[in-house]
Amino acid sequence: MGSGFYAPLRKILLDHGCELRRQGKGSHEIWHSPINGRSFPVAVTIASRVLANAILKQAGIVHKV
Repeated sequence: MGSGFYAPLRKILLDHGCELRRQGKGSHEIWHSPINGRSFPVAVTIASRVLANAILKQAGIVHKV
């Protein structure tokens, strides 16, 4: 389905209670975090560790990929 850091990022998001809300534009998905109540986009083709960690920060998760 994805490549790079998508699989470990998805596992961390699910472990922290985040849920996939819907498919976004192109290769993006819209996720929601119960930690801070925010929705945020996640690219399925994420290839950068820095970007993966930025997504975790948006979700309110301190864990790093």
